[in-house]
Amino acid sequence: MRVLFDQGTPAPLRGHLKHDVATVLDLGWSTLSNGEVLGRAEAAGFDVLVTTDQNLKYQQNLPRRRVAIHARRSPPAGIDYRSRGAALTAPPV
Repeated sequence: MRVLFDQGTPAPLRGHLKHDVATVLDLGWSTLSNGEVLGRAEAAGFDVLVTTDQNLKYQQNLPRRRVAIHARRSPPAGIDYRSRGAALTAPPV
């Protein structure tokens, strides 16, 4: 599974996932709008976008998208991700 983290998703979480994880920063997409990021993510074959943008569902027409969206709350500052497990499973087909 290919996973894309948006700018608000803590990059250290990637070490806890057994998937191919990239960030918008890694790809040079940090200045793009949400719609552009979603379009490029789909074109690049990402399966899921992990975002902290709770308003994304109001800003984009998500039912038409092929990439799954996982919106999560921003974690409190100072969390040590090395001591916490994380899991992501594939969306139902």
